[in-house]
Amino acid sequence: MTATAPTFRARLYALLRYSDPTPGARQVRVAHLIVLGIGLFAVILLSVDELDGQIRHVLRIVIWTVTFLFLIEYLARLWVAPEAPHYDQDSETGARLRWAVSIQGLIGLLAILPAFMFFGGYGITGSDAASVFCILWIMKVGLHAPAFSTLFRVMSNERAPIASVLILFAILLMMAATAAHIFERVRQPEQFGSLPNAMWWAVVTLTTTGYGDVVPLTLGGRLVGSLLMISGIAVLALMTGVLATGFAQEERRREYLRVWEQVARVPLFASLGVVTLSEIVGKLRTRYYPARITVVRRGDAGDSMFFISSGEVEVRLPNGGSVRLGEGAFFGEMALLERQPRTASVATTKPTTLLVLYASDFYEIASHIPKLAEAVEVEAKRRREENLERQTAGRR
Repeated sequence: MTATAPTFRARLYALLRYSDPTPGARQVRVAHLIVLGIGLFAVILLSVDELDGQIRHVLRIVIWTVTFLFLIEYLARLWVAPEAPHYDQDSETGARLRWAVSIQGLIGLLAILPAFMFFGGYGITGSDAASVFCILWIMKVGLHAPAFSTLFRVMSNERAPIASVLILFAILLMMAATAAHIFERVRQPEQFGSLPNAMWWAVVTLTTTGYGDVVPLTLGGRLVGSLLMISGIAVLALMTGVLATGFAQEERRREYLRVWEQVARVPLFASLGVVTLSEIVGKLRTRYYPARITVVRRGDAGDSMFFISSGEVEVRLPNGGSVRLGEGAFFGEMALLERQPRTASVATTKPTTLLVLYASDFYEIASHIPKLAEAVEVEAKRRREENLERQTAGRR
């Protein structure tokens, strides 16, 4: 079977994906952020009434230009929506409808609302409705932050502990507001004469904000306030601990999946089986390098070896020659096995993803997986013989 070349729509989908690591997709994201920044800057400046009329006219042109660029982007994303893997069970129309009502689609729709106002004959004059809609462009920045999806997963995974902390917050809030209402309503009827007013003070105190606009005057009220402030610190610490633990666990899962995907591309690892692979994944670290970056230098400590998941590197030998290694190869094993400084420098020739295995982890894995250690030693022996042949040829 012959591989089918990706269609134009598939290539465009890859370029527009916010998580695509390819250079083209990164350039599209950079351009998108630049256009977004220019548009927001123009909207902010247009709200300054003291600006000259000519400058304001230029700013309006900039805003409309950015608006129509976002309209083109929205239509392009709507067109390529069927290429998304999670819509592969839907028809093309169904996939586009699902994307349109997704968070990404709704944010894109809000960003192009000024375009509809333009077609309706509405003009931007300053801090009016159109410019306010343009401020919604800031929501598009969130689409470039992968941590937002992580946040939603953390909130979902930790919903039981978070709900418990919120319930505790509500209990403390109601108890403190009721106690403050009882103690302070006589001396401060405007501030504590009703439970809603007392709850405002309780919220401010429990969150340790402390505006100072409402302060208890009675001994009982101050005692309640003191206990509430201490409780507020404890509640916020609990919430911080729950979210921090959730983020750490989610990040470990994400990193495990990223490393697994990269490890599976290396033939040496893929041939070891799933069970063995799962043990190796926990020891490897993923590193991304742009083109023309030196990964290791001659004379550095040989405390790690590298596996090429994607991309290419150039090994610069001491005799002035060089060797290029591509996807699936590895380097740094000789210095690691011999526990000697590195004898060559290695630099990337194109954007490259490397898997790093440190010496301590290598020897631990080698004790459990002799096949991996043998393969590395065989390759090290072959390269050592090649280096000797090059040195001999150089002397002749």
